[in-house]
Amino acid sequence: MITSNEIISKLRLILHPKEGGYFTETYRSEEIIPKESLPIRYNEKRTFSTAIYFLLTPDTFSEIHRIKSDEIFHFYVGDPVEMLHLFPDGKGRIVTHGQDILNGMQPQVIVPKEVWQGARLKDGGKFALMGTTVSPGFEYVDYETGDREKLIKSYPNYKDMIIKLTK
Repeated sequence: MITSNEIISKLRLILHPKEGGYFTETYRSEEIIPKESLPIRYNEKRTFSTAIYFLLTPDTFSEIHRIKSDEIFHFYVGDPVEMLHLFPDGKGRIVTHGQDILNGMQPQVIVPKEVWQGARLKDGGKFALMGTTVSPGFEYVDYETGDREKLIKSYPNYKDMIIKLTK
């Protein structure tokens, strides 16, 4: 059985500087969308799309954050992941990202733009290797970290999960 350390080494993953977990960018489109062709929420030009590998281990999690673009998660190998999505209208959901589709897990999860998101391995998991595709392409200037107290106030039904996914 493959281990998280073997995946980290083979795929040359590094600790994510903001979110948590391990990652590496695998694709950045060479084509550019000019600022004037983008919605107003973008402050400058963007690539058409970007993609990364993303790995969670028991001692990491994806802290709650949101970005200005839609993000598509792809599950590759490992144990199930709990993903929290908090929508601008005050609603939320917890999705299980994984391979067991006959028992409700989703191998592909879409997080719409401006939705707060965070993820962690389900209890007992050893690792999960996923990928994400972002379009228009990801830039760190589009990344916003969630504030624990503000999120709990806005989404009290998800307090326990918010605490697990914030620092």
